[in-house]
Amino acid sequence: MIKLHSTRNTIAKDLGAIKVARITTDENLPRVLRRDKALLIDQYSGSDLDGFEIVFSKYQGDSHIHEVQYLSEDLHYLADGDVVRIDPSRNYVRAIYRKNSSANFLFVTERCNSFCLMCSQPPRDVDDRHLIEELMLAVPLIDIDTREIGITGGEPTLLEQRFFDLINLIKISLPYTSLHILTNGRTFSNPKACDELALIRHPDLMLGIPLYSDVSHIHDFVVQADSAFDETIRGILNLKKRSQKVEIRIVLHKQTINRLPELAEFISRNLQFVDHVALMGLEITGFTRANLKALWIDPFEYMEELLLAVNTLTRSRVRTSIYNLPLCLLPESLWSYAVKSISDWKNKYYQECENCSKKSDCGGFFASSDLVKSDHIHAIQ
Repeated sequence: MIKLHSTRNTIAKDLGAIKVARITTDENLPRVLRRDKALLIDQYSGSDLDGFEIVFSKYQGDSHIHEVQYLSEDLHYLADGDVVRIDPSRNYVRAIYRKNSSANFLFVTERCNSFCLMCSQPPRDVDDRHLIEELMLAVPLIDIDTREIGITGGEPTLLEQRFFDLINLIKISLPYTSLHILTNGRTFSNPKACDELALIRHPDLMLGIPLYSDVSHIHDFVVQADSAFDETIRGILNLKKRSQKVEIRIVLHKQTINRLPELAEFISRNLQFVDHVALMGLEITGFTRANLKALWIDPFEYMEELLLAVNTLTRSRVRTSIYNLPLCLLPESLWSYAVKSISDWKNKYYQECENCSKKSDCGGFFASSDLVKSDHIHAIQ
């Protein structure tokens, strides 16, 4: 598990405004190429530093040199091609993008029009338009060979036109990169929003949309928003009518598990044309902690419902995956559906995993699972 941000740096306050820059370790980079670059060195060697956006040293003793800022050990993993956000007023550095990571998401807003019981990023009604503006600066700095990148929030579509501007910029700047957008889909109940997205013609875009029940009032209760079920279904239908790829995401917990087989049947009968269904283990963070009693169920206890759902979906030729659940809790017949889906910065394994023959194939656990975890974790021999 790694940290994506730190305030334990030492940055001169007179560096002024927030900066977005791409990491380089090349001290001899031609001056014409130093713009928007953050030089990262082990220790200052006396070389010419002029032209770099900022210079970071891993050696704290260099912090007395005005041109050199100390980068906390928390972030010493940063490497060539990574993109960072720097706020000198707070000694704050955050990794926006990591070139060697397969789990890069652009966090575009904290605002949301749902209030999900198990939200891992509790929404806030704040003016955070600066986030999208900083990301518009970051996207052109991302490596062009990046395989996939995600957009998340909050609810990204609340950015309105800037949401579409960001997608268009990603299409132009990263023409070979697939784009995965996490959205509740409700905005797309308006056909005009779907039209605007389709007009961008991104070649490889998927929208991940949650659907928690085949019964409207259960879905609305989980997301804590009236009419959300109807808006979500209309959004999915409108998107597919315009040939947009849609993934249905189902978080598995006490409020969703009882009707999981019926939800799978509903999808198979009415939404068979979706491109993917992701059945997702619960992350014990955000609102989940406050609502733990209403949400937590040992995954071992719902394997029968999970197996029925997977069988129903696959019989209907709906591509299906299982996220965030370790192999030791799944029957062997479901192992082929399990994906190593937990981002590296919040992923962990337990002592029971050390001698497991399937550890290299298993996605492990969220770091937040320490709060409550299954009683049936064991090494597979």
